[in-house]
Amino acid sequence: MYNKANKRAVGEEKEKLAADYLSSLGYDILETNYRTKFEEIDIIARDDKTIVFVEVKYRNGERYGNPLEAINYNKQRRISMGAVSYLSRSNISIESTSIRFDAIGISKGRITHVKDAFCYMGFK
Repeated sequence: MYNKANKRAVGEEKEKLAADYLSSLGYDILETNYRTKFEEIDIIARDDKTIVFVEVKYRNGERYGNPLEAINYNKQRRISMGAVSYLSRSNISIESTSIRFDAIGISKGRITHVKDAFCYMGFK
């Protein structure tokens, strides 16, 4: 069992692995661990002309299920709000910019990348 510091260190290691994976596919990594008071986005990247907001989930095994299953409705809403925050702080218009939400699951040393994993959730 991990303590909180070890869990964060493992998370950072897996997020770096995911960023390296995306870089190998030609993505330009713009930012990692983007944080506001209420949201966190693991990776923000550019894929051609699209800004991609990526959530990374890791599981050591299958005891707690597939890591991608952890990206629930509330998590999607927080990532969506974080995306708006990032675009606003970067002076990028959401109306004139192509964005996408991807998910990366890492389990048993295997990376699963889902493009367009979910849609923008807005401020409902």
